[in-house]
Amino acid sequence: MPIHGYVQLDLQFFAGEKTEKATPKKRQDARKKGQVAKSQDVSAALMLFFVFLLFLFFGGSLKEQMLTLVTVSLNEYMLWDITEANIHKLFIDFTLRALYFVAPIMLTVAIIAVASNFMQFGFLFSTEAIQFKLEKINPITGAKRIFSIRAIVELFKSILKISIVGTGAFTVLWLNFDDVLILSQKSVGASLAFIGKVTTQMGLVVSILLIVLSVFDYAYQKFEHEKNLRMSKQDIKDEYKNMEGDPKIKSKIKEKQRQMAMQRMMQEIPNADVVITNPTHYAVVLKYDESKADAPIVVAKGVDYIALKIKQIAKNHDVVTIENRPLARALYAQAEIGDAIPEQFFKAVAEILAYVYRLKRKV
Repeated sequence: MPIHGYVQLDLQFFAGEKTEKATPKKRQDARKKGQVAKSQDVSAALMLFFVFLLFLFFGGSLKEQMLTLVTVSLNEYMLWDITEANIHKLFIDFTLRALYFVAPIMLTVAIIAVASNFMQFGFLFSTEAIQFKLEKINPITGAKRIFSIRAIVELFKSILKISIVGTGAFTVLWLNFDDVLILSQKSVGASLAFIGKVTTQMGLVVSILLIVLSVFDYAYQKFEHEKNLRMSKQDIKDEYKNMEGDPKIKSKIKEKQRQMAMQRMMQEIPNADVVITNPTHYAVVLKYDESKADAPIVVAKGVDYIALKIKQIAKNHDVVTIENRPLARALYAQAEIGDAIPEQFFKAVAEILAYVYRLKRKV
């Protein structure tokens, strides 16, 4: 005899799964906390590449500065008497010459560090990442980080980077192996020049390989960032409720809606038939199109400043303005924008429209 079993499922369990993409607000909040998709390998690889590129094009100039420093030290500084003035001058000279040598390198590193980060996530200033938090020194949390999937990925990346550096360096040495064998037969200057050239080649080759690797690392970091930002359906509902419940958000939404409605209303005035005014406090704009409605439609209305604005736009577009105080006040009170005028005003409005049409025919 077959047994029919029923399994009860709690659908709220699936509602807690983080399967939805992050909302713009969630992304903005994460960015304020300094949580962005960033790869340290991109910055490191680009800095390494441009530093060795600097050595490639300006290595000769840097070498001359270094040789000048050594020559002056041996030929001049060694012969000076040890006095307070000479030591002070010696310190200043060494500092300036060292600055000329180091400044281009430091400037290049600083520019590339800023540019590489800007390329990844744009301009961002946040103190959240450097704030002291107890969970950062929590041993349990630290152990979870050590034995996580991310730690395994970082270990794999480190092994891969070591392999790339070793392979790149070995390849450059192998291509210059014949020159390495006769290095002992060369002069000191020629040997140093060769070592400098080979070192620059190694740096460029390795840095290019690391740049390629950093592209994949950035893609992985972006994937992890998007994964961490994911939200559940319940999270999205809660966020929406919080946003709707915020008085500031509500007021901004209402203000934006009023502005859009006002703009649409003002755009309808040039196509209207007549403006009925109080004449100073009220203005009601009517348009009659027998193909759309059996009665004139209120396309705009306003009091005080808005009424004045309506009359100005009507004047600029040659829309006829008629003064009728009781009719203007009654229409403003009993008819909304987009509605046909009430039946009790048909006769009065018909007389006004007939007068307007006669004026237009005369013009």
